[in-house]
Amino acid sequence: MLFTHAHLITMEPCENGFLTIADGFLQVRDGKICKIGSMTDCPEKDCAEECIDLEGKTVYPGFIDAHCHMGLAEEGLNFEGDDLNEITDPVTPHLRGIDAINPLNKSFEEAVNAAVTTVVTGPGSANAIGGQFAAIKTYGRNIDRMILKEPVAMKFALGENPKNCYNDKSETPMTRMATAALMREQLKKTERYYEDICKAEEDEDTDPPDFDAKCDALLPVIKRELKAHFHCHRADDIFTAIRIAKEFNLDYVLVHCTEGHLIAQDLAQEGAKAITGPLMTTRTKPELRNATDANPGVLSKNGVMTAICTDYNVMPIGLLPICAGMAVREGMDYMQALAAITIHAAQIVGIEDRVGSLKEGKDADFSVFSADPLTLAAKPEMVCVDGKIVKS
Repeated sequence: MLFTHAHLITMEPCENGFLTIADGFLQVRDGKICKIGSMTDCPEKDCAEECIDLEGKTVYPGFIDAHCHMGLAEEGLNFEGDDLNEITDPVTPHLRGIDAINPLNKSFEEAVNAAVTTVVTGPGSANAIGGQFAAIKTYGRNIDRMILKEPVAMKFALGENPKNCYNDKSETPMTRMATAALMREQLKKTERYYEDICKAEEDEDTDPPDFDAKCDALLPVIKRELKAHFHCHRADDIFTAIRIAKEFNLDYVLVHCTEGHLIAQDLAQEGAKAITGPLMTTRTKPELRNATDANPGVLSKNGVMTAICTDYNVMPIGLLPICAGMAVREGMDYMQALAAITIHAAQIVGIEDRVGSLKEGKDADFSVFSADPLTLAAKPEMVCVDGKIVKS
């Protein structure tokens, strides 16, 4: 397909911020963007190519929710549809989110209708180490055909959630100290496991260690091949996440980072990256008492690369662009808010080679709007996923 005469908000970083093309074209082939540029450079329409004139309309990259639990906890169901947390063991790195995701959940349709074309989804925060997240597209019926990257991250959780879940069972961890200790213990076991594997590979007379599913799942984490996503709200929990990440040389991301606005300069000095949100919610537990919708803007202005998430099903997935709009209302630069649900979200998660901006070679995931997409009344007039028009 060839899309012509569009205002292209590419979200590709450039010297003056992000590249925009006032009167541009977008050519799609085999699910990828094969050409993009000004109409002055537009190729002639191929005889077998469909041409769609988008004059007066604006094209954006597909929006990305960098942290949610879509497909793992179904709306309208209780235990029968809740596969979010395995609260029988506080250390479960071997769990894979894709084994619980139901793409037929209504939320996937709602995501597409809001131009959210990629979500990063996986286990909840009941366990100190919860399991593996996946980056998936929001259009499809077979999860294995929707995967963009899996695993994309390992979930760790600090603060109230592990404490509350296991205090009710009178089991470890019942304190923040125990939660951190469990993380260190399992990461240390994994380091030893890796050392034994390496010794066996170097010396044929040395037997490899017995297979350990938990250590095996954490191997790419300690090798910095897989990001560690730390659920953390309070400032002290945020610093604990950074402390543990430094101890084990982890490639880490701060998820929620609710009190980040109180320590923004410290986080910038650490080179931390944050996925903030959900916004527009009430303070439902003590560690949210300092929550503010100004958080992503404060972090961004202090030099912290910031994404915005819904944490679905805490918030409906369709409100992702509205959350970005709320951040703008509370002081965030408009283009930084747009980046927080496109290119910065992709960069923080590590999927920017495929999505997050409009660029030759990237997946043809984009949306078409006639109004500002970060406003409540705006709806996409067209949404494409992998080069296929899935909403028009």
